[in-house]
Amino acid sequence: MCRVLEVSRSGYYAWLKRAPSERTKANAALLETIRAIHVESDGTYGAPRIHADLPSKGARASLNRVARVMRGAGIRGVSRRKWTKTTRRDRDARPAPDLLERDFTATGPDQVWVADITYIPTWSGFLYLAIVLDVWSRRIVGWAMETHLRAELVLKALDMAVWQRRPTGVIHHSDQGTQYTSVAFGRRCKALGVRPSMGSVGDAYDNAMAESFFATLECELIDRYRFRTRAEATMAVFGYIEGWYNPRRRHSALGYESPMSFERTHGLGALSVSEGLRAPLSPRSTTALAKTTREDAPGSTTAASPYPQVPPSSGLSTPGGSNTASGTAALHSPAP
Repeated sequence: MCRVLEVSRSGYYAWLKRAPSERTKANAALLETIRAIHVESDGTYGAPRIHADLPSKGARASLNRVARVMRGAGIRGVSRRKWTKTTRRDRDARPAPDLLERDFTATGPDQVWVADITYIPTWSGFLYLAIVLDVWSRRIVGWAMETHLRAELVLKALDMAVWQRRPTGVIHHSDQGTQYTSVAFGRRCKALGVRPSMGSVGDAYDNAMAESFFATLECELIDRYRFRTRAEATMAVFGYIEGWYNPRRRHSALGYESPMSFERTHGLGALSVSEGLRAPLSPRSTTALAKTTREDAPGSTTAASPYPQVPPSSGLSTPGGSNTASGTAALHSPAP
């Protein structure tokens, strides 16, 4: 072997007995920290967010170094899926004017909200999620889940947002789906002092911020787990929003702070409605996952969500009206 590699025998044996260099030891220690952060994020964080999280663990390294160490260890974040259309327009309804014109900026909380709807597949059928997101802090201030796409779904999400935040003259921006152009939604906005705004038809960029949140949710949770029942999906989404996304997930547009941390940093100390009900914040602290990879969905698992769940004793009903205390998430077997 030494002859083939054109090295001396003495040099080879010296290399074999040589202790690891300081750089190698430092990279090994950094890798352990990276693995811990990656596990805490349930495998969703890539190099930028792990790099931003290192100081909280007492470690520092350049972004390029973090990326290089992750690449060498085969560690990576998750990527996003393709879109599915959930918006249906009522051609006879008169939409609200577009008050934003793609200007998704705000100088303070509760000036501009964006809203949208997505679907969550379960073995029992689809579940629909409506959210209201504050543009300033990227925090989900209202959300609701139902088994239908009627106007009640978006009304519950709006009611939760208003109940939590008590805004004055906030702009509520959405697409022109039938739920948002309905008479019931218009009346509710007027009664609550909310100013409705709607983007153009068939243009995702007119509601890009809400679409971006759904892309993150789908990438980090929905695409990676399979739910047998709607109750399990409801608990998983609750845990993701209130136990991970709002309080802990680092957002690139916020200087890699979480939405709640950003609000506290800028003097807004109000807590969410479920602040006192969350389980410990580590996504893996509430459940030991028995992950079973599906042959028809590489990389996905039919396991309970790793995010904090609603404590069974809380009796909390989600904004969508389903009582999530009626059962707890169980580990699943693979889909047939």
